[in-house]
Amino acid sequence: MAETTGEAGAAYGADADLDDERSTRGQLIIKDRAVSRIAVAAALQVPGVVRQRGGLSRLTGRDLPRAEVSMGTESVAVTLYIAVAWPCPIALLSREVHREVGDRIAALSGLPMDQLHVVVAAAVPAAAPEGAEVDSQQFAAPGAALAPLVPSRAPITRPAAAPVALLFACALLVLSVLAGREFLIAHEVIAPAAWLRNSIEWSARQHWQPWMVPAAVAAVFAGLVLIFVAIKPRIRTHLPLGHAGSAVVWMRPIDVARMCSAHARTVAGVRSAQTIVDGRRTTIRISPDGEVAAPALESAVRDAVEPGLATLASPRPLRVRIGKVRS
Repeated sequence: MAETTGEAGAAYGADADLDDERSTRGQLIIKDRAVSRIAVAAALQVPGVVRQRGGLSRLTGRDLPRAEVSMGTESVAVTLYIAVAWPCPIALLSREVHREVGDRIAALSGLPMDQLHVVVAAAVPAAAPEGAEVDSQQFAAPGAALAPLVPSRAPITRPAAAPVALLFACALLVLSVLAGREFLIAHEVIAPAAWLRNSIEWSARQHWQPWMVPAAVAAVFAGLVLIFVAIKPRIRTHLPLGHAGSAVVWMRPIDVARMCSAHARTVAGVRSAQTIVDGRRTTIRISPDGEVAAPALESAVRDAVEPGLATLASPRPLRVRIGKVRS
């Protein structure tokens, strides 16, 4: 019994010494900079996230990726700025960055992730080999569902009724001011002559007059114009790229014309080029310098311009007109 008591006392003394030793060790402090480096290293492990240096970032010292960390007692919040290799599925890449950075910070620091904001601050053209395609599956976490592609709305013109609505709004504001003035006159707050009351009384005393027929015709015509303005369809102002049903990038016709003219000017024998894009076709007017025959020049211009037009969802037929050689 005495031996048992002695062993228990010795064990208690050893535990007390161990507690005293632990109390003198201090505490573990994880600085923001350490968590920032963990987040940056984890983000670079995700396919599609690239490191960007140089340019203005070299002067400011703000390379990509970089992380801004806010430490709490039991959690951490991170704002992560990254550069991506374009093209890539941004939504899926963001999910993978969330998963990788959150898991790495939790494993290395022991602090759970409270908030993680991913900001795509730059896009770098990917130097992919010819014919290579970006597979969105490589960015998706295991078991993650792919987000459906949501096509953007087609850019269209401003509603034709917008100017009319603005005029009516201004007229109603003026009418409200006049009504307030009549209210103050009726309650004898001010004493000028009434405008609305006199106008209404004057119109009530009117009888048939010859000018009422053209006034009625004008009112009917104005009503028909307002109905037409209200139901007038809005015209599409941009041309879709890719597939018409899932287009997310749109170009103005003038931008398509500039692209075609720029490609045409790269052809030998072209002095100047002017392009017109309408709803039916694309017309390029070429001013040759006389060094290349017209049939060969037309074929070369088509070979230079048609690949760019093929990126449109509905390519316009190309018509090339060769002008006369100017001396």
